[in-house]
Amino acid sequence: MIHLKVNGADRSFDGDPEMPLLWYLRDELGLTGTKFGCGMGLCGACTVHLNGQAVRSCSTSMDDAAGKNIITIEAIAATHGLHPVQQAWIDTNVPQCGYCQSGQIMQAVALLNSNKKPTDHDIDQVMSGNICRCGTYQRIRAAIKSAAKETA
Repeated sequence: MIHLKVNGADRSFDGDPEMPLLWYLRDELGLTGTKFGCGMGLCGACTVHLNGQAVRSCSTSMDDAAGKNIITIEAIAATHGLHPVQQAWIDTNVPQCGYCQSGQIMQAVALLNSNKKPTDHDIDQVMSGNICRCGTYQRIRAAIKSAAKETA
């Protein structure tokens, strides 16, 4: 039996310990905000926080998640409104197709949790593993800088 915490709730899993965390979140818990992209941890669409660190849930096994705290896109909003990164995404008009956005936002939140005043270089380095097929990288950077002002 694998025990973990997902979005603040204690959860148990009695299945294949090698199953990707992504499938547990989407298929078992119905948390479909975390997207399947490449299945190999290369595109970032499936990014969640594991003990506060951004990880690719498609390549994180349930065994690796055992005893850990998982946060998904569904839980990053404040109780009184959107997370500053989510609001900056809207204000900066980042999404086009939107498919990668939950992973992009989760990566950006993790960045700002560890670096309150990231430079362009910092943003480019941390966000480089999150692919946006629509090419909204300049707006992503602008949104992160805007959110940084709100979270500093």
